[in-house]
Amino acid sequence: MWKCCHWCRGLLRLPALDSALVSSPTRNHRCFSYSSSAHLLLRHLISPLSTAISSAAMTTSAAAAATANTTVWDTKTQQFHGGQDWKFLDNFVEDFSVTTNCLGTPVKAIQAARDAVATCHHYPPANQEPAKSSLAEWIWPEHWENNRERLLLGNGASELIDLVIRSAPQGSWKAGPWDVQYKEYQRSAETNGRDILSPKGDDKANVVCIVNPCNPTGDYKSIDELKAWILNNVQDNGVVVIDESMQIWVGPDFRQDSMTAETEFLEKTYRERNISIYVIHSWTKIWSCTGLRLGSIVCPTVAHCVELKRIQVPWSVNSPALAFLDEVVRDTEYLEETWRVTPIYRAQLIERLETLANGRSWEYFGKPYLSWVWADLKDVETAEKAVALAKQAGVPVRSGKPGYERPTFVRIAVREVKQTDILFAAWKDL
Repeated sequence: MWKCCHWCRGLLRLPALDSALVSSPTRNHRCFSYSSSAHLLLRHLISPLSTAISSAAMTTSAAAAATANTTVWDTKTQQFHGGQDWKFLDNFVEDFSVTTNCLGTPVKAIQAARDAVATCHHYPPANQEPAKSSLAEWIWPEHWENNRERLLLGNGASELIDLVIRSAPQGSWKAGPWDVQYKEYQRSAETNGRDILSPKGDDKANVVCIVNPCNPTGDYKSIDELKAWILNNVQDNGVVVIDESMQIWVGPDFRQDSMTAETEFLEKTYRERNISIYVIHSWTKIWSCTGLRLGSIVCPTVAHCVELKRIQVPWSVNSPALAFLDEVVRDTEYLEETWRVTPIYRAQLIERLETLANGRSWEYFGKPYLSWVWADLKDVETAEKAVALAKQAGVPVRSGKPGYERPTFVRIAVREVKQTDILFAAWKDL
């Protein structure tokens, strides 16, 4: 039986382990398929082989990057992003620097992606089907056929962000009203020569981008609050981009508070003020598949979608990513478990941070259902030490300094207790 294991990052055919599998998925070491006994046996069997393979796989360029303090970004031209340290840590355990789902990658979906590799001698379908229709039916269970042609898939949210910002009218750009938000939107705006307005100011911009829920701060606007903010902050004939990548964590009723459900509002705003509202999702966080690069955009009208498709490079979403998406939207059990355990693990994480603070005035930000904690340690030296100790222990966290320019902050992903134990063991003297 083929099963996925995050620890070995592969699929192994181990019939001898079938008896150790359980009927319902468990969450041992980011693997949504194995029981604890099966996972421990798997590690025992392949650990020496895995170590040898990992050592052999370190190319000259990778070794050079590791020597250079694992700086893999071109800091002069690229926007810093978390999730890069794991490849260069010999003792890597878990990545707390990325806000992916604590359950790991859904096993059926990753199997579908692996199966699709066998078709790599063919081009992916240019119409992105059947994955696009499957996602449309997941987003709009009752009206998906009416909305499907307003949906476009992309190579992660990053490609779609760039498409919208490049195609929007020239002029000013404004971020959401948060202290700081995901910086790729601003990078794209600056690259395209836009005037950057203060997110706290009253000036209206002709392009506004709001991340909701906000990564990293964890702030969130309800749908009514979001509508009001849009109408008060964008100029007529302008463009709005709403990033709802983390909005699925709201819970089973997330669709009711999503702009994707507000078709009438999108049409009215476009008709009366010629404001084009787009909704972007990166699907790599909720389904823990950042290496696949998978995103989507819901356009205000079919005509808007056609225009984006006109400037999008062909086949930007590859066959494994399309197969993954087509399968993962059917995994209702995975999402139900996500909504059940994430608030529990997150509350436990904050409790442990409060204990570690030992009277210090640390602050913790974000809604209780989100997959991370944005923590202000109030001191640059303490924050830098926390980042360094976590990395040394093989459990990297995201510093608030690069990109976000919040040097007293760290962002800590919500993870299982056993993995979090390792992080806090590293921080015992913090």
